[in-house]
Amino acid sequence: MTGTDERMATEDSGPGGYAAARLRLLTEGARSGPPRRAALAELTDDWLRGLFGVATAGLTGVSLVAVGGYGRGELSPRSDLDLLLLHDGGDTKEVAALADRLWYPVWDLGLALDHSVRTPAEARRTAGDDLKVHLGLLDARHLAGDAGLTAALRTAVLTDWRNQAPKRLPELQELCAARAERQGELQYLLEPDLKEAHGGLRDATALRAVAASWLADAPREGLADARRRLLDVRDALHLATGRATDRLSLQEQDQVAAELDLLDADTLLRQVYEAARVIAYASDVTWREVGRVLRSRAVRPRLRAMLGGNKPVTERSPLAEGVVEQDGEVVLARAARPERDPVLPLRAAAAAAQAGLPLSLHAVRRMAATTRPLPTPWPAEAREQLVTLLGSGRPTVEVWEALEAEGLISRLLPDWERVRCRPQRNAVHLWTVDRHLIETAVRASELTRRVSRPDLLLVAALLHDIGKGWPGDHSVAGEIIAKDVAVRIGFDRADVTVLSSLVRHHLLLIETATRRDLDDPATVRSVAEAVGTQSTLELLHALTEADALATGPAAWSSWRGSLVADLVRRVSAVLAGDAPDEPEPTAAPTAEQERLAIEAFRTGGPVLALRAQTEPVTGAESAQEPLGVELLIAVPDQPAVLPAVAGVLAVHRLTVRTAELRALSLPDDVEDSSVLLLNWRVAAEYGSLPQAARLRADLVRALDGSLDIAGRLAERDAAYPRRRGWIAPPPRVTVAPAASHHATVIEVRAQDAPGLLHRIGMALEKAGVRVRSMHVSTLGSNAVDAFYVTTGTGAQLPAQDAASLARVLEETLRA
Repeated sequence: MTGTDERMATEDSGPGGYAAARLRLLTEGARSGPPRRAALAELTDDWLRGLFGVATAGLTGVSLVAVGGYGRGELSPRSDLDLLLLHDGGDTKEVAALADRLWYPVWDLGLALDHSVRTPAEARRTAGDDLKVHLGLLDARHLAGDAGLTAALRTAVLTDWRNQAPKRLPELQELCAARAERQGELQYLLEPDLKEAHGGLRDATALRAVAASWLADAPREGLADARRRLLDVRDALHLATGRATDRLSLQEQDQVAAELDLLDADTLLRQVYEAARVIAYASDVTWREVGRVLRSRAVRPRLRAMLGGNKPVTERSPLAEGVVEQDGEVVLARAARPERDPVLPLRAAAAAAQAGLPLSLHAVRRMAATTRPLPTPWPAEAREQLVTLLGSGRPTVEVWEALEAEGLISRLLPDWERVRCRPQRNAVHLWTVDRHLIETAVRASELTRRVSRPDLLLVAALLHDIGKGWPGDHSVAGEIIAKDVAVRIGFDRADVTVLSSLVRHHLLLIETATRRDLDDPATVRSVAEAVGTQSTLELLHALTEADALATGPAAWSSWRGSLVADLVRRVSAVLAGDAPDEPEPTAAPTAEQERLAIEAFRTGGPVLALRAQTEPVTGAESAQEPLGVELLIAVPDQPAVLPAVAGVLAVHRLTVRTAELRALSLPDDVEDSSVLLLNWRVAAEYGSLPQAARLRADLVRALDGSLDIAGRLAERDAAYPRRRGWIAPPPRVTVAPAASHHATVIEVRAQDAPGLLHRIGMALEKAGVRVRSMHVSTLGSNAVDAFYVTTGTGAQLPAQDAASLARVLEETLRA
């Protein structure tokens, strides 16, 4: 280099020229986003190449390498410069002097610098000891000097990363999990850290590292756009604050929104949350795939050795119709046809949540791409599967997020789009509106034993804040939306009224209890008039607690709970004066029921009749699909009928959705005797329904004691253990006071499971009581049963005996 060339290079590469060009670039209003970041990286590259050219002064065997974020070309206005001075181990003094000549101009300009000086061997050793260093080197990009030296290091680092992936990726996953624990979830934070929080830029970088390992890859759809959005917001944050910060503080959000030409800070946060949700979901799916691959690699050699070298067959366990478990995920069965089964997404989601398993990404995408819309109103199975999903506790969150990531939630519930990713600018709230609604359902699932209609409680929990996507009072707007949604879902008119009332008044109890004088009779009367019935009050009480618990720790306390309970007690006393009529069946038997009863008495054995129930399917007005089967059974009055029938149905994998049992007096022209009539609606867990002849044959054996129902159920459970990913609330058995003048009413609320009704029937039989009638309903995953029992002489149980029976039955179900 001549003296003139050296002087020109020095002028072009001087701090003043670079600083002026950098300032012009950052203040150009027409340039932002990826073009500005690329231009800033290119400008910085040119400046550093100029510095390097002057500083090396003929020194060979060295190169300047950009690593980390700078290596990726992601320079925000206040980003650090991550640089590595790579050398071949020659004159170390010369290399140290070169480093000084490079680093000091950067420092003089006030730029943050993360630097190191290493040989390729030292860089590899350091990367082996420090995961963060290894991650930075994965994005190494040559700037100046010996390109061969840089290329050799890149090749070696990538080779090391791929060879060490089984060890390094679990370390990286632990690092990501620990960071998420410290920083929280970006998609819900009011003042998020765009880089460190879960779903932020660090997670996006981790996904690149996983892809570089060739072991697994992230779902790519939308990922690049999400990363770009977060980088754009960070750029605007740096320009708005003039600081190198990644935390989007409340006081800076309006300015950042203006910098990005957004309507307001809420629009900004919603875009941030949407981007974070994409990255977080991709991270969850990717780490799950990494775990699956690593487990497969560990297990496959042993299996091959055991099987003589044959390829092992992946086990698939059935969970529901069209849904199986495979490799720790819920996938579609080979015979599943989403295009013909509009309920499949809800059925698969409910099965996944109940089993505590994630939904396969492939399964969700296939259903999103091919499943037809549900008819309006929904078929009963769809409604029940939604309730089951909502009542599955904590696993509901992950499954719901999987459906939402592929747009299935907005297709099922169009009004959801208005609350999706909607921020809540209230320090009391931990979550966005949509996540708060799901969190409320999770909390409500723990309270389902307190209410007679857990399905209404869970759906009200899902919808109670749905009006926050509309202007005005969200409770008023929500009442209208909830009514429309409830009709679409398929609830009847009475249930629609209750649901819309719960949404309208979901703040009534907490606001009244904490803001009004409960000793003022007018206060209690006003609440009673708004609520209307004891059953609605019961639901509203549980919804109030679930809503508060889902809001955050500041929203609920023992003091608030006691105030609400006191108010509920006072309102209940007012409503007690308008108690409903005794809920005993009074309808006369139909001609078919009477015919079956007479035949059962004359033959001395059970008589069955099966009648399929159907509902229309959207898109084909004349098409009908089976909803379930009405099962009518008439049996001569004898002991142990209830556990026998329930046990036989459980053995045949039939789910009992509703059930009634009552004693039916025969007509006068028949001998004086009675027949038990069972009117049940059942459905197959999966597969086809058994033939009526098989059911009758097994029922005959169950009644005469030759069929070991308990043994058959135990064998099946041992062969196919049911996966349960959450801890269901314990069963609750109570005596309903004054519910009947003729019998003692025992109420059972428990988690639905195969053989549950059989166990209840056996317990009642052992207690020596007679079941006069029963009313069983399965609401989602919850069984809500009422048994009208008497003594052997037909009298009500003494209060002490009734309480004892309830305790024994509850202990039996807990065992």
